[in-house]
Amino acid sequence: MNPALKWLIPLIFALALFAALAGVWPATGTPYPLTTFRGEEVTINARGLYYWDTVSMAAQMQANDLVTLILGLPLLAISFWLALRGSLRGRLLLAGTLGFILYTYITMMVGAHYNALFLVYIALFSLSLFAYVLVLMSFDLATLPVRFSDKLPRGWVAGLLFFAAAFLSFAWLGRILPSIAGLPLSNWENGSITGVPVLENTTSLFIQAMDLGLIVPVCILSGILLLRRHAWGYLLASVGLTKFLTLGIAVSLMGLNMARVGVPISPFELGPFLGMAFSGVVMTVILLKNIVETPKLSEQPR
Repeated sequence: MNPALKWLIPLIFALALFAALAGVWPATGTPYPLTTFRGEEVTINARGLYYWDTVSMAAQMQANDLVTLILGLPLLAISFWLALRGSLRGRLLLAGTLGFILYTYITMMVGAHYNALFLVYIALFSLSLFAYVLVLMSFDLATLPVRFSDKLPRGWVAGLLFFAAAFLSFAWLGRILPSIAGLPLSNWENGSITGVPVLENTTSLFIQAMDLGLIVPVCILSGILLLRRHAWGYLLASVGLTKFLTLGIAVSLMGLNMARVGVPISPFELGPFLGMAFSGVVMTVILLKNIVETPKLSEQPR
């Protein structure tokens, strides 16, 4: 494993711990209503780190902070320890966990309203990006396929990846296309823009942009390559399963936290995320059980 990871991972752990604790730290304040420049009625959180975010966005970010604390950081520590001991399972989990942290702090960097941790978000984005690339470069792609048992249910794993890609595509395009189809470039009515999806006090659908532009293509590609027994298929599928394990749990907690603060949630979106979380846990366990840490001599390339 690249020596740079020995200082990158502890630094990522420390910064993510600090950022997540700051996000969930109790604070007092009185939320207040606001009309955005688009004419949308929102409620500003007005407390804690996410002071300028809406109540809905703050609830989502705090749920993600909680997932980082109770799942992301323990996974990072355990997988790093296993990777240092030469475990393939550890390196695969480490790559997936770094993918979760990278995704999280890209969204925080561009999605959270400017706050005192802006430079921390940039640092976490940069550090986790380089660490993620270094971990991916550590795999011997020539030997990776033989490190997985023939009993691995590749079809089920690929099916979960295809389902995730399809669900994200339908869910997010279902929000985007109705607001675009047949609308002029500028459509104002009674001082507000009509036909625009709920943006709260953000300027665009940044989560949907990342999912449609990055997550969906990677899911489709990794599923296809896995079915073809390609080395990149095994690697990307392993990373993808860890991602959906954390994503499903994070979105599920976001929904529960939003409901707790009185924000309406859609069961048609929350339900599949709960399913993805459960399926991600099951498939990740199955995948890890089907890894051969020490391949037979006859299976090693000559």
